[in-house]
Amino acid sequence: MAIRRKRLLLSGRVQGVGFRYFAYRLARELGLRGWVRNLRDGNVEIEVQGEEELLDQFLMEIKSGPQLAIVEDISINSFEDLENYEGFNIES
Repeated sequence: MAIRRKRLLLSGRVQGVGFRYFAYRLARELGLRGWVRNLRDGNVEIEVQGEEELLDQFLMEIKSGPQLAIVEDISINSFEDLENYEGFNIES
């Protein structure tokens, strides 16, 4: 299975609802690598890397987010080059 890297930009009610921790826990459960962070404009950015099948599962679940979140839009960019991430982290 091919390893891929994606960057997601999520908008809606995605800050102040535990979204970073939700993404962190989900990525760790799936064995994905990368990071998640809040942006100043109220959006959440995620860079995630792993097997394509696992990334698809991550995307399916991240679209719902935690209970209080409302994901209005997700923009997805894919990259051919891979990063040497050490696990998945919450960045500030």
